[in-house]
Amino acid sequence: MAKILNIQNLKKTYASGSRQLTVLEDISFEIEEKETFAIVGPSGSGKTTLLGLCAGLDQPDSGKIELCGTLINELSEDKRALLRNRKVGFVFQDFQLIPTLTALENVAVPLELRGDKNATKIGKELLEKVGLGDRFDHYPSQLSGGEQQRVALARAFSTKPDILFADEPTGNLDEETGQKVVELLISLNRESGTTLVIVTHDMELAKKTQRILKLKGGRILETLKV
Repeated sequence: MAKILNIQNLKKTYASGSRQLTVLEDISFEIEEKETFAIVGPSGSGKTTLLGLCAGLDQPDSGKIELCGTLINELSEDKRALLRNRKVGFVFQDFQLIPTLTALENVAVPLELRGDKNATKIGKELLEKVGLGDRFDHYPSQLSGGEQQRVALARAFSTKPDILFADEPTGNLDEETGQKVVELLISLNRESGTTLVIVTHDMELAKKTQRILKLKGGRILETLKV
């Protein structure tokens, strides 16, 4: 199986006042195509920073990030953005829907930006799949948190990404709603054959993936097969 993400000797520091704060140190791992993978660890362990680096949203101080066969830490910001638009999907803790667009418009936007003539049709199909077939014309403010995250899931899968990064996808949801969102995420992922990388502090969610990478204090504690 081909590798879709290859991380070697990653280091990331931030300036904290007059000193440098090391957030990640000597991080190396690989993820294969179609694999499901969780990154877990306590608050402040560097999980979200690592996700941002893997997805090319930020640059490391040193080390190598190969995403979808491209060495992304040598690319310009514009070229990284282009790669993300073509190959990468995202689901965030705070949904990040556009408040002035309906549920259907939120899902269709990434497809319309690509010039896809079937954007509305695909959007409707995906919203029906996530149980929101009667919510096409609702705005985010008219939807519950769980419904907003389901719209976000539909949007993330609309472009058929090669790899999907989910950052604490259940972080803002109650336990029962979170469970439903996780089941949807896993089933949509299985259906589409997308590589899935989840950052979470929830071990129950992490155990639904094939491998778990544990971070502590910016370093890899261990990697487990589930």
